[in-house]
Formats: sequence, structure tokens, C-alpha cells
Amino acid sequence: METVYFAGGCLWGVQAFIKTLPGVRYTEAGRANGTSQTLHGDYDGYAECVKAEYDPNVVSITELMGYFFEIIDPYSLNKQGLDVGKKYRTGVYSENPEHLIGAKTFLSERSDYDRIVVEVLPLTNYVRSAEEHQDWLARCPDDYCHIPEELLNKYK
Repeated sequence: METVYFAGGCLWGVQAFIKTLPGVRYTEAGRANGTSQTLHGDYDGYAECVKAEYDPNVVSITELMGYFFEIIDPYSLNKQGLDVGKKYRTGVYSENPEHLIGAKTFLSERSDYDRIVVEVLPLTNYVRSAEEHQDWLARCPDDYCHIPEELLNKYK
């Protein structure tokens, strides 16, 4: 199993989508690359993210990037849907340098590369979100989500 972290706006929808993808075995809502180890206090620069553990024999980082790009606006800086602010930026984070190379290659091979604002950075810090935010849309399916329902369910 390998682990990569996807930030794509509000984590509720991102988690609901990623958990349906082929090869993904586990997801967890969290915060990537903030400066603290706590959920309390002032905003510390984190991006809302989803930790995804996946089987590399079933799905590659390149394929995961392709799926990820189905649910984000890669040209929107610090905004996805109605969610606005730096914590809603798009990004891919990992402790595995090969994941970062794969993600950067995916981006560089796109014809719209010069317009893309998706971060690809080493994971420097991760904090698991509070239990109430784990699998939120499974428990509250009528809550707001910036990802259209047909996309959320595309790979179920």
C-alpha cells in the first residue's frame, strides 16, 4: 500500500469521491502542510486534504491524478465551488518522492500546464481531521458539496 494526500477544496466531497476509486483501500479527512499538530487555534497554513491509501498494483499515481482532475478546477487559486480561502487550495502531497515526480509529470504533459495552479509538494505535516468530519457526506448526503453528485458516484 502507498499513501498520497489530495487537496481539492472542501474535503467532504473529495473524500467521498476518492474512496470510490479503483485501488483505493482507505481514506481519511485531514489537513496537509500546516505548521501545528493540533486542530485548535488560528489558521496555520494547512490545506484541507484527503489521505488516500492505495494499491499501486491496481492504480498508479498518474491514474489517481487523472481521477483527481475530474473533480477540481485546476485553474482556480484558493477556491473550489463556493469554498474560498487558502485552505481550499488544490494540491498533491506525499512523503514519497516518486509520487511527486509522477504528479509533476502528469501536470507537465498537459496542454494547459501553464494555467494550472495545483501544488505538488512534499508532505511536511499532516493532522487528521476531527471524527465528525470523517466520511461527512455519507452521514449528511444533503449537505453542500462543490462536486456534482453524478461525479461523486461515477466509480461506485
